[in-house]
Amino acid sequence: MHALQHGWRQAVRTARSMIGVPDYDTYVAHMRRHHPDRAVMTYAEFFKDRLEARYRAGGGRCC
Repeated sequence: MHALQHGWRQAVRTARSMIGVPDYDTYVAHMRRHHPDRAVMTYAEFFKDRLEARYRAGGGRCC
């Protein structure tokens, strides 16, 4: 059962990455490992930050 759950999580991460949805769990793990002194954003804060960064970097392009 554990292998099935792991496979499902990987498939979800891959699908999210393909459509441009950032991976919050990876962000949290990174912050805890590399920046334990800094506060971790909530999911809503993280999503808003990534969305703003995505469109700010692209200059508002649609394609």
